[in-house]
Formats: sequence, C-alpha cells, structure tokens
Amino acid sequence: MTLAIFTADRNSARRAVAALTFAAMLGSCSYGSPKQVAASLPPPTYQLIVPVPPRAPKPVPAPQGLIAHVTALRENFRGKVGIAVRSIDQGWTVDTNGDIRLPQQSVSKLWVAMTVLDFRDSGRLKLEDAVTIRREDLTVFHQPVAALVKGDGYTTTVGDLLQRALTMSDNTCNDRLLQYVGGPGAVRAFIARKNLGDIRFGPGERLLQSATAGLDWRPEYAFGNAFNRARDRLSKTDRIAAFDRYVSNPPDGAAPTAIAGALAKLKQGELLSTSSTEYLIGTMESSKTGKQRMHGAVPPGWSFGHKTGTGQDLAGRTAGYNDVGVLIAPDGRSYSLAVMIGDTPRPIPERQALMQAVVAAVVMNHG
Repeated sequence: MTLAIFTADRNSARRAVAALTFAAMLGSCSYGSPKQVAASLPPPTYQLIVPVPPRAPKPVPAPQGLIAHVTALRENFRGKVGIAVRSIDQGWTVDTNGDIRLPQQSVSKLWVAMTVLDFRDSGRLKLEDAVTIRREDLTVFHQPVAALVKGDGYTTTVGDLLQRALTMSDNTCNDRLLQYVGGPGAVRAFIARKNLGDIRFGPGERLLQSATAGLDWRPEYAFGNAFNRARDRLSKTDRIAAFDRYVSNPPDGAAPTAIAGALAKLKQGELLSTSSTEYLIGTMESSKTGKQRMHGAVPPGWSFGHKTGTGQDLAGRTAGYNDVGVLIAPDGRSYSLAVMIGDTPRPIPERQALMQAVVAAVVMNHG
C-alpha cells in the first residue's frame, strides 16, 4: 500500500505518520473494537470552557412624567433658563435648554475646589497648609473674610478657605485659592483633563465682575462701597451694553447638562480620590447659601449638597441666578441637578419656586 502525505513541513509529516501508525497498531492488536478501547480508557480530566460575553444592561429610560414636568417648567418661565437632571445610577438625563451656555457666577467655585482637591490627591498641597490673605487679595461683593484681614493679614489654612468659599461663597477665599493653585489656567486644565464638557472658567471675581459692570478693575474697588459708587457713575447706556455683552457670551458660561454630568462623575468617584470626593460632597451638604432655592424642596430623609451662583442686577434683570448639586434619596440612589437662569426679570420668589419645582418633580418620579 502506498501512503501519500501532503504536509507543509517535515515535523508535521512525522506527526501524521506516527498517528496513522498508532491507529494501524490498534487495529491489528487484540485490544478489541474501537468502542471497547474507548470504554477502557480513563475519563478525561480536562474541561472545555467557552467564555460568554456579558449582556449589556438595557438602558433605563427617563421617567416620562419627569420629562413632561421639566419641559413645562421651562416653557412657563419668562426668562432664559436651562435645566438638567441626571440619574447617577441609571444614566439617563432629562434636560431642557440643557446645551445652552449660561452664566455660572459662583457655581464656578466648584471647579476651583475640585482643582484644589486634585492638587491634594497628587501630593502638591495639604488642606493643613498655611495661607495668608492680605489687603491686596480682597475682591468684591460677598467676602466675609475681609473683616478678619488686618495688619499683616489673616493667616489660615487651605481647608478653611475651601470651606468658606463653598459654604459661604466667599469671593476672596475663592480667588486666594485660585491664586494658590496657579490661576485660571490650572482650573481650565483640570476641566479639560477630566473631560467635563462645555464648562468655561472665567478670569476670577475681580475681572469678571468689573467687566460685567462696564469697569476696568482698580485695587480700591475692593474696599467699602467703592465698586458700587464707580459703577453708579457710569451711564445707563454703558452699563446696559456691558451687561448685555456678559449675558450673551459669558466668559464663565456653562451648559447645564455639562454641569450635571460633571457632578455625576464626581459622585461616581471619577474625578477625585475617595476621601476628596467625600470631603467635597460633605462640604456642599453643609452649604449655608440658597436655602430657598432647590434646597427648599428637599424632603426629610433626602440629602442635598449644592453650590449657588448669583450675578449682578441691572434694571430688574439678574445676570445669572443658579443652583446646582447632588440629590441623594433615602435608598442611596442619587441625581445631579443644574437649574440655571441666565437673564430674567422674574422676582426672586418665582425663581426659587422654579428651582424647588424641579426637585419636587425628581422626588415624585423616584421609584
């Protein structure tokens, strides 16, 4: 008998001949039929495992009642408003005007705080580090720390400034922290590196508020009522023109959906270390500002950490009236919310009612 073997190499040929020879030997020996031989062999000790890829979870749709409610709130509010609600656990987002860029004002203190804590996580600073505020560091508007700045200044810690900036919205504390981490460029770099989306960061309180008023910053504006007096000396035409420039293209503008997304990333631990995340959210929960904004509708058993922002007023208009935060239900599920009013003549109680209605709608559709 002639055996023809077509193989790619000699080793393969040798293995094939050996296998055929072994089969022939089995056939010529008195071991019995192939079935008998198979039955006499020991059971295999191997097992075949075929990996099965996990099924992607089905996306959970946003509650239709919440969509309808949020849309109606925006439609019935006279003024430029954007609303975004994100389920941190289920991933859906409900928004209306969520992609338009609106003034943040003091909401932007969140990005300064995150940058400071990011520096902490990387070992570049400690919350216990000493920082001194001097008279030349003072800014404008709300700065309670100014009463403590005397003589050679007020020496405190990074952590104290962070608490004051977030819970009291102290402008000087925020700007001193901003200076401590390297200025606006450091905050913008953090926002870009963490892919937080359409969030601008402005030049700091002094330059931002001066430009909104139509002024060029001067150091004396930080003391007493000098800023307001200088602003009042401007013509109404100049003030309106500066105000309109700001609200139409705010250098600190941000989209509500981007802010809600950033807060969701924060809560999920994607931006900071566990200890820094807990520290920031805990500090936000102890905020003393905006008790009648979204916080006014938070029911017992729920927790809410937030940051407010309020711009300058002119002729019954306000250049930014905001509240953003993380709302946590008693069962542990959480939502990030952003309600931002860019320019409105509506009185403050109506603005607050809008914000509280958003929280009420989220609570009503939680389940």
